[in-house]
Amino acid sequence: MEITKSDNGQQLQVLERVLGAATEEASQAMSVWTGGSISLSLDCVREMPLEMVTQEFDLGMDLLTMVVLTIEGEIGGTMILTFDEENGRRLAATLLGQEVSNDPLWSAYEQSALNETGNILGCAYFNAIARLVNCEFVPSPPTFLQDYGVCVLQHALMDQAQDAMDVLICQTTFLQGNEKLNWNILFVPDPKMRNTLRSVM
Repeated sequence: MEITKSDNGQQLQVLERVLGAATEEASQAMSVWTGGSISLSLDCVREMPLEMVTQEFDLGMDLLTMVVLTIEGEIGGTMILTFDEENGRRLAATLLGQEVSNDPLWSAYEQSALNETGNILGCAYFNAIARLVNCEFVPSPPTFLQDYGVCVLQHALMDQAQDAMDVLICQTTFLQGNEKLNWNILFVPDPKMRNTLRSVM
């Protein structure tokens, strides 16, 4: 686990504790959803200048399969669940109890399986944060996308960048047993969410 060194290291430790609790709850929900085969691990909580994000979070130059959820309201944020093509297809096939599809187009059932995965993860994650900060969050319905990850991440970061020199990103990875899978969750709180998370003691 990595916490970037900065002048507000204590605040980052608070953020790590809150987001670590949310990750643990989401991990339990994912384990139930996948029959105990998949878990989550908090990888890092980082604050950095916006221009460094694409260097630090290498999402590659290929199209990614993504599920995106946002929290609607005064306090918000964006959760981006990313897969490469192979891992996204494998998860969908496992959840649907079928062979991995070779069709270049994703079926409505495959998209629905990934959207429901995002919905389960997002609700568990956001509910854990809501209890810790004593707020109520309303997640949006999940959106299935195939796009370049850098473009989606930069769009999610723009609200933060308007109000702060640095932006905050939480990265979570997926594990199957001890094997690290090529899936990721990036959670990007907006400025009000960021300040609310920092206030938790």
